Amino acid sequence: MQPDSNDSNGHAAVPSIHVQPTADVDERAELGAGTRVWHLAQIRENARIGRGCIIGRGAYVGPGVVLGDHVKLQNYALVYEPARLEDAVFIGPSAVLTNDAYPRSVGVTGQLKRPADWDAEGVVVREGASVGARAVILAGVEIGRWALVAAGAVVTRDVPDFGLAAGVPARRIGWVGLAGVTLAPDGDSRWRCPETGALFTETDGTLTETDGTLPENPDNQGSR
Repeated sequence: MQPDSNDSNGHAAVPSIHVQPTADVDERAELGAGTRVWHLAQIRENARIGRGCIIGRGAYVGPGVVLGDHVKLQNYALVYEPARLEDAVFIGPSAVLTNDAYPRSVGVTGQLKRPADWDAEGVVVREGASVGARAVILAGVEIGRWALVAAGAVVTRDVPDFGLAAGVPARRIGWVGLAGVTLAPDGDSRWRCPETGALFTETDGTLTETDGTLPENPDNQGSR
């Protein structure tokens, strides 16, 4: 990330951390350089926030949650422990990353459940993935690299790299590229990004980016 400015000696200055007065950031949390925390956000103990992140108004980051660099949590997004978000992840407004597959207020004895009475399962969001506004990601689910979860989706199972998931419950309805734009078919098991021109190959339900060169058609060999 580029520094905000240079110091008086001409050296690159470390980007400052900005925390609004109404935000609640536990003193045991770690915030990376250049991160901004907006009004009414709460960051709990032992959370680790990377460089250049934005924590929006009213967002919640649970104890021990890990955010990579350049992560955006939009207003009122809720990220419960022990979630892990890699670099460049986007979590839309009021999206929820849950952590309890079998939620109950009380146990079978009728006593109020405490943290020791259940096992938290964190959501994992891989590099560059985006989760739309008001989407709900169930405990233990993994969102693949550069995947896109549509607004309002309820995700009950893993989403593959570059997957476009929508609906209740969510299912994969297509593929997206690094730009977030839906990929267009470009031949047998091939997809192209209409914005960047990047090419992808689909194999057994997974998508990988190619080097941009389409394989030669053997039927055309010898016709030159």
